[in-house]
Amino acid sequence: MARLLSRFSAVVLRSLSPQIGYGNSKLTRCIYTNKGLLSLTRYDETAVSTDWQKKLTPEQYFVTREKGTEIPFSGIYLNNTEHGMYHCVCCSAPLFSSETKYNSGTGWPSFYEAYHTNDNDESNSNILRRPDVSLGTTGTEVICKKCDAHLGHVFDDGPEPTGQRFCINSVALTFKPSSSK
Repeated sequence: MARLLSRFSAVVLRSLSPQIGYGNSKLTRCIYTNKGLLSLTRYDETAVSTDWQKKLTPEQYFVTREKGTEIPFSGIYLNNTEHGMYHCVCCSAPLFSSETKYNSGTGWPSFYEAYHTNDNDESNSNILRRPDVSLGTTGTEVICKKCDAHLGHVFDDGPEPTGQRFCINSVALTFKPSSSK
């Protein structure tokens, strides 16, 4: 299954790469809430898109702004074991602590809890969950609360204590190591 996903992702990325960040042709995908309304946190799409395209690499833009997915087992942070904090690549909001990172074997960095979560209360964290039916099945998308960047998805098959598995794209993250004590 991983090989199939890897090949499919590679084909999709190759076919889309000429459209990402070059010329006037670009991908546009509306963001809808669970009630079918456009996101209330978005601003003028043309102004925001232009700024993000200048700030991000084409792959970062594709994943975070167009809801893409990086190729499994290709991310820079998949096997990172350093202690520190994972931040949003777009706005630098702290998202996940290395203390909650684990190896899920899925091909993406996995965490069992978002930073600043208190007893399953994510209201103080910098993530939001959204229903996602883009692949024909119902899933839960994880986005940055500060800038609406697509980060990945969350599943209910993670380890204790939460039972959650946040599968996050490496290109949607930056890592800041903790200072030595």
